[in-house]
Amino acid sequence: MRRLRVIAPGDGVLDELRAALAGGDAILVAPQAAGASGAAAAGATDLDLPRTVERRVALVVQTSGSTGRPKRVALSADALLANAAASESALGGPGQWVLAVPTHYIAGLNVLARSLAAETEPVTARGDHFTAAAFLDAVERMSHPTRFTSLVPAQLATLLDDPRASAALAGFAAVLVGGQASPRALLDRAVQAGIPVRRSYGSSETSGGCVYDGVPIGATTVKLVDGEVWLGGPSLAEGYLGDPELTAERFVHEAGVLWFRTADGGQLATGSDGDRLTVTGRRDDVLISGGVKVALAAVERVLRELPGFGDAVVVAVPDERWGEVPVVVVGEDGAGHPAIRNEDRARAAIVVELGVAARPARFIRLDTLPLLSSGKVDRLAVRTIALGAPR
Repeated sequence: MRRLRVIAPGDGVLDELRAALAGGDAILVAPQAAGASGAAAAGATDLDLPRTVERRVALVVQTSGSTGRPKRVALSADALLANAAASESALGGPGQWVLAVPTHYIAGLNVLARSLAAETEPVTARGDHFTAAAFLDAVERMSHPTRFTSLVPAQLATLLDDPRASAALAGFAAVLVGGQASPRALLDRAVQAGIPVRRSYGSSETSGGCVYDGVPIGATTVKLVDGEVWLGGPSLAEGYLGDPELTAERFVHEAGVLWFRTADGGQLATGSDGDRLTVTGRRDDVLISGGVKVALAAVERVLRELPGFGDAVVVAVPDERWGEVPVVVVGEDGAGHPAIRNEDRARAAIVVELGVAARPARFIRLDTLPLLSSGKVDRLAVRTIALGAPR
């Protein structure tokens, strides 16, 4: 067994992670409340933590809880370093990273692990909130000619809206974009700006991104089981801390091989470079309207291809007649500006592609979509707003 310590985000996380990977205390990085330190930094957690963990566990990552109850993922040093090595190979070699995602999320911890593996010093985009100015300041402090960063789509959009930041990003060797589905229009904007974007797919349970642009990296393997994406390989987690039932449900052994059941739907297409994965959305993110199943991710996909709906979020709300109906929530400060938004056209496009059951019952406009500290949309908060909105 080894001791588990809760630490707060900050400049010291890199050294703490280095020690954990070398066999020291296991760590969990938690958001820090004002004036809190040590275990008090874990105020956002809702379960007691054990004082010790299995010897193989070096890092515990609490998921964001954007769509449900937070889980604590136990990762070994071997898994983290395998992911870092696979990423370095897929990106063409070592380099220096801008840390733009909080370190209590796997994407931020990935940046630190990759930096340790590459023996380079990560540069942090400082500040409580991500801004183009903070990113540019970080770029100015970089010393290595080969540069990388990892962003969520909202951060990429922020940088694309700033000419200087967009130009700086175009000088990077690769820009990983993940954490959630990236709108096609956003990726197209990045490509047109000369930015070398790479779509990253993975989760805390896989030590972060392990599929780039649909292709597994390193020794990662992908298969579909009844339409669900299963991932295998050396970067898989040990399981969920304190939850053996969920571990047994999501981490499955078949013929001596360990697989992680992602709960994502997907498709595999065979090409010259092997099988290429397309993720179609959460399989458990489905509503039933009038007896017909509707995938919320599919509705979002159609919407985000239309002018004015680039930031659209679709949630399910109860309906007396149909059981459940989709409701669209959009922000007024981003790609969803009302001047170019046509709700009737959006409804028609959704019906044509997905059927009448997928037709949104209503559209809700917010000044700003609620976000988690990672930059992802807080879907629980969005649904709460939708449930309370006038009908």
